[in-house]
Amino acid sequence: MEISDELLCLFNAEVTVKDDEYVVEVPKSEIETGSVDPGDVYRVALIERHGDAGGSDGTSSSTSSTSSSSASTGASSEPQPPVEEGEIRYVEIEDIGKQGDGIARVERGYVIIVPDAEIGERVKVEVTEVKSNFAVGEIIDEEY
Repeated sequence: MEISDELLCLFNAEVTVKDDEYVVEVPKSEIETGSVDPGDVYRVALIERHGDAGGSDGTSSSTSSTSSSSASTGASSEPQPPVEEGEIRYVEIEDIGKQGDGIARVERGYVIIVPDAEIGERVKVEVTEVKSNFAVGEIIDEEY
């Protein structure tokens, strides 16, 4: 399966029925990290989870939907890092880590550590190292 470079967030969600609509709820963390904004319209992809043969009633489930509640569901219980080595990102430094490095958060709250950055700085970084729970980025432009 090919994943678009425009992917903003990836999470698991259940499709529920509310009145005459089918609803996919977006986790609060996706809004708080700035991945998606309430009121904006997004493209939605629903992907069947591995190991699920269909819906909870045993019937086959194949759903495609668009909604003002944006969502993407993931196929893996362990999401992959949302960045790759060599990737260029524009980030805002939200915090300073214990070692004095800047901390930026991207999709799903994933952390990019940015040495020599200050809180509030908006910088262009190149991702130089990727781990399962964080990445390291080098500043290539001070202001964007």
